[in-house]
Amino acid sequence: MIEPNISMENLYSKTKSLYKLVILASKRALELNSGAPRLVESRTNKVALIALEEIADGKVTLKAAPEKVLA
Repeated sequence: MIEPNISMENLYSKTKSLYKLVILASKRALELNSGAPRLVESRTNKVALIALEEIADGKVTLKAAPEKVLA
């Protein structure tokens, strides 16, 4: 099977943090492994690569956590 060509520069530009990128890809791969539908057409069945393709295409993004107010 042909592996997709995903640019690290493109992936990094989506999150601006390698740590955030790894966490986002990991969480999405777990969702895909649990049966979530794919958001992109892919030539691979590897959930980690599919997650990275979805991030590169802008289909999966980070959502900011609500700020905690300390009283």
